[in-house]
Amino acid sequence: MFSPGQILVGLEIGTSKICVAVGEVTDAGELTITGFGQARSRGVLKGEVVDVEKAGEDVREALAQAEDMADVEIEGVFLAVTGNHIRALNNRGVHSIPTVDRKITEEDAHEALRNAKGNNCPPGYEIVDSVRQDFRVDQHSVYENPVGVVGARIEASVHVIQGSSRKMDLSRRAVEGPTPVRVEKAVFSGLASALAVLTTEQKDQGALVLDIGGGTTEYALFQKGLLRHSGVLAVGGDHVSNDLALGLDIPLSLAEELKLTLGAAVMDTESERAVHTIPGIQGLPERRVSLAHLRRIMALRWEETLELIARELAESQWLRQARAGVFLCGGGARTPGLDALARRIFQLPVAYGHVQNVSGPMDVLENPEFATAIGLVRYGAMRSRQQPRRWSFPLLSSLAPRFGRQN
Repeated sequence: MFSPGQILVGLEIGTSKICVAVGEVTDAGELTITGFGQARSRGVLKGEVVDVEKAGEDVREALAQAEDMADVEIEGVFLAVTGNHIRALNNRGVHSIPTVDRKITEEDAHEALRNAKGNNCPPGYEIVDSVRQDFRVDQHSVYENPVGVVGARIEASVHVIQGSSRKMDLSRRAVEGPTPVRVEKAVFSGLASALAVLTTEQKDQGALVLDIGGGTTEYALFQKGLLRHSGVLAVGGDHVSNDLALGLDIPLSLAEELKLTLGAAVMDTESERAVHTIPGIQGLPERRVSLAHLRRIMALRWEETLELIARELAESQWLRQARAGVFLCGGGARTPGLDALARRIFQLPVAYGHVQNVSGPMDVLENPEFATAIGLVRYGAMRSRQQPRRWSFPLLSSLAPRFGRQN
């Protein structure tokens, strides 16, 4: 069970920002956020640390803020990882029962899981997370727990998330190099965000979470309480800013400002004739920019991004059954009209993701940029409360077998 008073910390090294959330488990077993920290992010490109020294300085600043607010000394963190190097796939592992018509034992199930988990991991990669899904006995009957079933062959299905050891090591060094803080475990960012914003019922019904950051967009698809599909697209809000800078022929800093103040992911009648005046800067005369042109540039980029994800998931039976719909989080979720665009592309209900069943400062809980960090705290809490059970097969994952069943 939870240890009352236990301090858990989530750290996300994002392309645009470093976010830290400090959580504490109360005597009643509830999770509350007691502190947070935020700093600019340098030395990070498309979610991957490329300059350890600069990223480390920003990590230290965000950790110091969180320590001051929570009045604790942070010793360990759960670290979010993302980037184009992340690979996610569904593996199957088979184990033959040595004696005909013998009941399947816990060790038989473990062996099938080990075989599934170890498949298809290329050199230079490591397993970030693995989530068991279900078992088949003698190639037909499906079981959540096959122990005690009579059969000659057991097959396990596992969702495995892998990452480049070298690139993940750079992220770890950005934390552990400049500070005495240790990385307890690396966790896929998209998975952490989903744990923050989805309820048990939504995971059971089927839900897709899109975490739209500055340099990447992570997605995680749940069905029947289990993670079925996940991945990373190395496109985010920074790409929209770059498109605006090129399309409008303006400095990147001004493009970022216009994106935040005037931008939208869809066109509307209001913008068709509206014109915005850009003050003269750096000796250049003032200019007039069509609001319709600005929003058209943004809409095209966001449409392409969401369609790429939709195509990736198109063959998944689980997406068609996602009755709870699509949930948007991350800084990019603030873009006006993004929900309408996602609704058109995915043909599903769309809502903005909000942190569920966690108490704390409302300005943090309602900030979509903190979803990943808070989800990491929940990950740590779930990990700490796991009890060895006959049917749990804890070797597969640091979390309980029905990943996401807990709120």
